[in-house]
Amino acid sequence: MLILVLNSGSSSIKYQVRDIAGRNDDGVSRNDDGVSGDDGRNDDGGILTEGLIDRIGGSDPGPDAVADHAEALDRIDAAVSAVLGGRELDAVGHRVVHGGERFSEPVLINNEITRAIERLNPLAPLHNPANVLGIRAIAAKWPTLPQVAVFDTAFHRTLPEHAWRYAVPDELYSRYGIRRYGFHGTSVGYVSVRAARLLKIQPENFNAVIAHLGNGASVTAVHAGKSIDTSMGFTPLEGLVMGTRSGDIDPSILIFLLRQGLDADGLDELLNRKSGLAGLAGDNDMRSVVEAADGGAEAAQTALSIASYRLAKYIGGYHVAVGGARAVVFTAGIGENSWRFRALVADRLTALGISLDEAANRAHSKQARVISTPDSAIAVLVVPTDEERAIAEATAAVVSPG
Repeated sequence: MLILVLNSGSSSIKYQVRDIAGRNDDGVSRNDDGVSGDDGRNDDGGILTEGLIDRIGGSDPGPDAVADHAEALDRIDAAVSAVLGGRELDAVGHRVVHGGERFSEPVLINNEITRAIERLNPLAPLHNPANVLGIRAIAAKWPTLPQVAVFDTAFHRTLPEHAWRYAVPDELYSRYGIRRYGFHGTSVGYVSVRAARLLKIQPENFNAVIAHLGNGASVTAVHAGKSIDTSMGFTPLEGLVMGTRSGDIDPSILIFLLRQGLDADGLDELLNRKSGLAGLAGDNDMRSVVEAADGGAEAAQTALSIASYRLAKYIGGYHVAVGGARAVVFTAGIGENSWRFRALVADRLTALGISLDEAANRAHSKQARVISTPDSAIAVLVVPTDEERAIAEATAAVVSPG
């Protein structure tokens, strides 16, 4: 099946076309050679083409200007058609950030589903409106082409109430939906299965802590293959120290700052765009922070210490939550590429019997791999994520469940 994967933003559309060659009985997609790719070997997952259309709706009158999402899709259509050579797309899979409490799995999109996603806009004002724009643009251009919504929050719908509920008056939940939702679920679900198979454990028996570390970062407790706790909450602001986000903070600080004259928009800007590594070290890029720390910059060293400590605390807590983790798994940009940050975190976890193989940790590879020593009490893995592949596979399963 030829699946067009779309990640629609308010001013950009990231796209990718995948050829999903087939599925075995356990639902894992296979390439033409029959290899699932879940044993640690690297494969491209059937990528035929990919790209990014940006500056949609901008004021630039030049030849690269893109008026709206409809025009962006025309450009994507031209790029895709040049590659497919007469073959036609079978379906479109959309990354949708917020599925609220309703959506616990990928769904075939119709008008009612589109309206339901739109009703969740207040919970993800920077993401869901853009996702809806992409869905409607596809419906207008290719009205008979099946579309599937794959939700970042869906993997976390298995959280027990004691994990998702906040200790605030019940009315805030029943009226406004204030609860823990969790994010990065598409990535975490994909990585969890690959990590389990790498360790030759059935995914439904897998207990692990999965750390998705990029500019946005979260950590998830996986028990028996399901999410039972996660660091991001009502929004992606809660939890770890991130590139520009503060993560966990005493709520009274917000009250204090309001009384000092900062308004709601100012608080949002402060906590989401000016905090985290950027606030501590002056740069939100982990590579730059590590380089500065190596050069003796105290602010960068402090930022790394705070960020690694916060993550190690979560890993320790989630090790308890899952009843004993079989693995700690690093993924996403920082998790896959920053051996230095992985080492800083692992050094704080020696009480759990974790021991890294220094050479394996330092080695650069695009393959899923174990980086702990044979005698480490808990395996430590690096598993590259591939959200587009996960979306394509989920879309194919919905459109052609047999």
